[in-house]
Amino acid sequence: MPDTFTPLISIITVVYNAKQALESTINSIVSQNNQSYEYIVIDGGSTDGTLEIIKQHESHIAYWVSEPDKGLYDAMNKGLRASKGKYIWFMNAGDLIYDNYVIENIANIYSPNSDIFYGETVMIDALGNILGDRRLKAPETLSYESLKQGMVVCHQSFIAKKSCCAFYDTQYKIAADIDWMIKTLKSSRNIVNMHQYITRFKDDGLSKKNIPRSLKERFKIMVHHYGIISTVLNHFRLGTNFFLYVLRNGRF
Repeated sequence: MPDTFTPLISIITVVYNAKQALESTINSIVSQNNQSYEYIVIDGGSTDGTLEIIKQHESHIAYWVSEPDKGLYDAMNKGLRASKGKYIWFMNAGDLIYDNYVIENIANIYSPNSDIFYGETVMIDALGNILGDRRLKAPETLSYESLKQGMVVCHQSFIAKKSCCAFYDTQYKIAADIDWMIKTLKSSRNIVNMHQYITRFKDDGLSKKNIPRSLKERFKIMVHHYGIISTVLNHFRLGTNFFLYVLRNGRF
């Protein structure tokens, strides 16, 4: 790859001891029929064979590192620093690009003024089986104000211009993604709804495994960005909608 090459998208995968999930993610990326991307893998020093998977696919990886880190968001910051693409797309181990045409569709509507591309998400289990659409639908138009209503766009279905991206705030251990998205949206002007599925998202994220801490961090983030009164009022409504969704669908 020549030094002057500037990829359209830097796809960044953060992984730790998840060799099977990583291989599925890699396969979904290298199957794209448009190759206007660089692929970056940040491994936290895995010991389960993940490193061997990385080396098997090294010809498709522009940059990788395997070393201990200070948590998920420290690793994601490493990926940001290493990236050279115009846009940043985080696809962590186990997450899949929805189909082989997503990058081509982005490239077809790309303009230098586009700050963010976003779209819908389908949920999958550990075997890749589809569970259904994500609980929260992407809004027709998206701004930083939209996230008052919660994580209305999945982090993995949110592709942002690098110049609009801040680093992740590592004081948050579980919910720094929503803080990052709010900050990125505040720095963006032209936000493009793809009106399509972008990601197959594995339904076992860090926040679901640590719900009390995740809720506490998210509340703190919301208060910081939107104020206490707005945050409290929105949480009453969000809590009611969440409860009704679980009753209807038996999952969240």
